[in-house]
Amino acid sequence: MTPETTKPRTGFWPARAATMALLFCSGFLYATWGVHVPTVKAMFDLNDASLSVAMFAVAGGAIVTMPRTARWVGRAGSRRASLQSGMALALTSAFILSMPNYWGLVGWLALYGAANATYDVAVNAQAATLEARYRQPIMASLHGCFSLGGMAGALVGSVWLAHHGSPQWHVGLAALACAVVIVAGARFMQPDVKPGEAPVAREGADTAAVPAHPLPALNDAERRKLHRKLTSFGVLAFLGLVVEGAMYDWTAVYMREVVAAQGAWVGAGYAAFSLGMAGGRFGGDPVRARTGGARLLRMSSLLCVGGVLLALLWRVPAAAVVGFALAGLGLSNVMPVMFAASGEVARGAGMASAEAIAVMARLAYLGLLVGPVLIGAIAHGISLPVALGAGMLCIVPIALLAPKMLAGADGRAARH
Repeated sequence: MTPETTKPRTGFWPARAATMALLFCSGFLYATWGVHVPTVKAMFDLNDASLSVAMFAVAGGAIVTMPRTARWVGRAGSRRASLQSGMALALTSAFILSMPNYWGLVGWLALYGAANATYDVAVNAQAATLEARYRQPIMASLHGCFSLGGMAGALVGSVWLAHHGSPQWHVGLAALACAVVIVAGARFMQPDVKPGEAPVAREGADTAAVPAHPLPALNDAERRKLHRKLTSFGVLAFLGLVVEGAMYDWTAVYMREVVAAQGAWVGAGYAAFSLGMAGGRFGGDPVRARTGGARLLRMSSLLCVGGVLLALLWRVPAAAVVGFALAGLGLSNVMPVMFAASGEVARGAGMASAEAIAVMARLAYLGLLVGPVLIGAIAHGISLPVALGAGMLCIVPIALLAPKMLAGADGRAARH
């Protein structure tokens, strides 16, 4: 077979900045929807059970469609897929509050979930391409932009609602602004790295052509083996997202009902956890470059356990806030490391990064559904502190199993 070459469309930094901007938009739009969950409840006069069905539709649409959309991303390429799925995400976001009835809302939210999942896979496939092409760990900082987008979206939404602005105008303008950013940013993305393709040298990386030596197609046995490895990554990510989902949904309740916090202290635990997540992601790449993903996860998992224990055992507002910040810092790099490892394993085995990321992410995102429900069930049956302590146990297997599961895909982007 004649060797092929692929040439980056743009330099590393424009492509990285564009990917950061697209992930910021993802977080911004997701937070915009989150701010209006009470709006949806009031618009359709929903009880908690009906609202839960609507919220589950988002995850359901994502999980059901992810395998098919991942194959499409692999065929279309992450740049084209990011642009087209980004437009679909902006469109579905813009009209969430315009549905005429409850079941129309449920169906539309399922479409929104599918668009969001496709966009997530496409943008993370581009991130995996940049890591593979330039051998620089960047996944954590990119996800830090998602966290910043979430905080910005929540802040803008809170200010808009405080000034009694129209909810429909809010979601429409947010979607329009993000659509503009996505269209502008997608043109700076780079062609996907093919399996077997060599990285760009550091010197002249912006213009060098990259020789590609495509790997042979996977046979059934090899594909099953690769799926098992990717599923093991998904298990670790699932455990991390169980705890992450629980922290997002239950920290404010814990501060109010267990710590007896008052005023601004009630929301301070959630804010501290979110800031810990963002800070850990922006600082995670250099640590992964030095230590590798497995050691990073082991250290950060222990930090998370320590933070949760601090919040549970020292029940004063300031201590709980510090504990939740440490928990966010400890959880922050679970998903970036798993995304990076999935893309690396796929590239080395002959599978499209998008397909590998979807195999991992489909299982991982179940954790966001299971976490809050699991914590709620235990809290109802026993107590919230016991429930959060039980959730913390999900972190322990990450520390124990990461070195073995990440063997062969640990920190390759850091090597030159």
